[in-house]
Amino acid sequence: MSKLHFPDWLQQEGIHLSEKQEQQFQTYYQLLVEWNKKMNLTSITEEDEVYEKHFYDSLTAAFAHDFLNTGKVIDIGAGAGFPSLPIKICYPHLAIVIVDSLKKRITFLEELVSALQLDHVQLVHGRAEDIARDKGHREQYDTALARAVARMPVLTELCVPFVKKDGIFLGMKGASGLVEKKEADKACQQLGCEWLDSFTQKLPNENSERYILRMKKIKPTPKSYPRKAGTPAKKPLL
Repeated sequence: MSKLHFPDWLQQEGIHLSEKQEQQFQTYYQLLVEWNKKMNLTSITEEDEVYEKHFYDSLTAAFAHDFLNTGKVIDIGAGAGFPSLPIKICYPHLAIVIVDSLKKRITFLEELVSALQLDHVQLVHGRAEDIARDKGHREQYDTALARAVARMPVLTELCVPFVKKDGIFLGMKGASGLVEKKEADKACQQLGCEWLDSFTQKLPNENSERYILRMKKIKPTPKSYPRKAGTPAKKPLL
């Protein structure tokens, strides 16, 4: 019954869906399942599970961060559009950039963004390590997001270079969140950030733990970061 309760779950957190937004989530689900038959976007395809484990889970970031007063957001390794596109549906004013290294996923996202009639969404095909060296993207964003891409020390190196001074990086994690936070202490400091309080939430039906690990950018990231493509994963900042 997750789909049925989805609007109520969000309303309890101060997010009120219009009929249009509810229809956008339904269209999202239909396209996700349709495209998943052609390419591997997600192992979760049952409707109630998608609403809870993808849509609601993506929106836990909005329980931990003020998107009403956020402008430019970048999502690194969004895959099927999570978490940024559910957030965009609920906060239409946001300017969203999605970076993904797989062209087939970008093709899916192009069709999805068109079907959902979302404006101010830019889809960038490439590796985060390379895109972060582009002056048009480096330190240009109020908020960077990432969900289920890599462990936190790696994720920090991939995401923080995109964040402007005083901006925020949100790393979305499962039950291992606090362990990964400790692992990322060195990366947080070296890349010019400080930790903010973490946010924890449980999924309403499944009851599994989610952590939003929050960093604030307090000074520019050294020019040597991120290191060349593949290096952050092979030699994380520990």
